[in-house]
Amino acid sequence: MLVRRIASLSKGLYVLLCFAFFYTPIFVTMIFSFNSSKSLTKFTGFSLRWYTQLIENSEIMSAVWVSVSVAALATAISTVLGTITAIGLSKSRKIIKEWLTNINNIPIMNPEIVTAIGLMLLFSAMKFEKGYLTMLLAHISFCTPYVITSVYPKVRGLDVNIANAAMDLGATPFQALTKVIVPMIKPGITAGMLLAFTMSFDDFVISYFVSGNGVMNISMIVYNMTKRTNPTINALSTIVIVVIFVAVLVVNVIPKLKNKKGRKINEKNI
Repeated sequence: MLVRRIASLSKGLYVLLCFAFFYTPIFVTMIFSFNSSKSLTKFTGFSLRWYTQLIENSEIMSAVWVSVSVAALATAISTVLGTITAIGLSKSRKIIKEWLTNINNIPIMNPEIVTAIGLMLLFSAMKFEKGYLTMLLAHISFCTPYVITSVYPKVRGLDVNIANAAMDLGATPFQALTKVIVPMIKPGITAGMLLAFTMSFDDFVISYFVSGNGVMNISMIVYNMTKRTNPTINALSTIVIVVIFVAVLVVNVIPKLKNKKGRKINEKNI
């Protein structure tokens, strides 16, 4: 009995240490974003000084706009492409499935620096002027495989005759796709969409190689700030952390609230 308690306490302590290791730097960053001085080690007083400087800095605000717009567009496009590809892949022959699945894993396993150099050479060979468009195309290219990886297992778990059954009941192929298949694989699509947005939003290596003409995202701005002491980084990081936390919270809470509301309506009808 004593051995079990010790083992249980050891596991709990291990988990606690892991969480402390991961989240302590985040909390420290958030606390020092309200520091009144430039010190990154000593808290001298509460102030919104760095948030004011952040908002007034046109270069940073431009980078925020680039990051958000590129991430949103890349996520939307890669989610559509990845979902359609995953559905088509599930209807292919076994040998084609295996080949395409392995090919899809290459960009995921490939080091970012190799992908970045490859895309840079591709855009240079195609005479593309490096800027916003090349960054967007690059983000779509490396986000799509993650969406396919998230959606394909959900599609593979569906009954192969479900689309035919829907069309036998009068649905068009498009209606069978949007009203039957997509709702059933929605968890996989949501996971792929969140993963794609996260990968795009904080990407540095690929963005650095394919951007140009003064187009920079948040990661590139933060990289430039690290060359000198600038607490504005803490304010920017805190805002990003809060936005991501709210987005994850909304994605997880809203479906649960809808399910509870649906259950209450069903109970009332019964």
